[in-house]
Amino acid sequence: MRGRFFDQGGMFSYIQPERRIPTSHPLRKVRELVREVLKELSHTFGKLYSHEGRPSIPPEQLLSALLLQVFYSIRSERQLMEQLDYNLLFRWFVGLSADDPIWDASVFTKNRERLQEGDVFQKFMAKLLDHEKVKPLLSDEHFSVDGTLIEAWASHKSFKRKRTKKGDDGSNFHGQVRKNDTHQSTSDPEAKLYRKADGREAKLCYMGHALMENRNGLAVGGTVTQANGTAERRASEAMLKNKAKGSKRITVGEDKAYDANDHVAVLRRMSVTPHVAQNDASPTPASVAGARSIRAQLATWATRSRRLVER
Repeated sequence: MRGRFFDQGGMFSYIQPERRIPTSHPLRKVRELVREVLKELSHTFGKLYSHEGRPSIPPEQLLSALLLQVFYSIRSERQLMEQLDYNLLFRWFVGLSADDPIWDASVFTKNRERLQEGDVFQKFMAKLLDHEKVKPLLSDEHFSVDGTLIEAWASHKSFKRKRTKKGDDGSNFHGQVRKNDTHQSTSDPEAKLYRKADGREAKLCYMGHALMENRNGLAVGGTVTQANGTAERRASEAMLKNKAKGSKRITVGEDKAYDANDHVAVLRRMSVTPHVAQNDASPTPASVAGARSIRAQLATWATRSRRLVER
């Protein structure tokens, strides 16, 4: 018998969101783990807020929503609010009922900045990596580092001379030599004009860096810097410094962008053994064939982890 089509369902639903989520859904275990970490950070949250005034977005829900934005590659916080409005899976993960109103995107951004200024994101990451269920999954000896460009929300027209003529809207820049020394974006002054490689287009961007452990390819560190020719190496040194503690040596796999004498020397002084792909185009490569000994398994792990970073 053919079922009848109703364009509008029932007005009321008596099924809890918990029952709608499959028992095998991967977010179930993630949600349980995140709730435990957030409970430990309750005292830290309390220091950031006043005891008077209007209630803010609960920091536990805000952090949970930001995790969803990362997991599902949602491009903006405005789109994240849209998804939270109609996606029952997202509402369940964040802790919102089906009838709870969704926050305004601007309010969400301001509340996020409060947590960012309070260094909550770093504390959350540290607690998560130190959790008894997560720690056995991580390697404390073998790592991989890579960087990627993060395009800024600024157009090429906004990249004007620092001392521009009155009435110049920046639309006619053809034939001009534009450099970061003499030019600056009016809408995002910290963004830099940079290209990843020869023959690629230059973009106004930042540079993101990730530190991965090689056992399961999990991210254990990250940072964002301005885009320039040395940012990848300096960020790698800073992230590995936190891992290279004690007398035990650790290893790191890096691509040819990190093949520089000064970088390799700094890592070795920190008890880090670098496995760096040789940059044949460099006049003074640091990792010449005779100075490297990469085991096949370690090289495979490093390559796999770098691919995860690039995704």
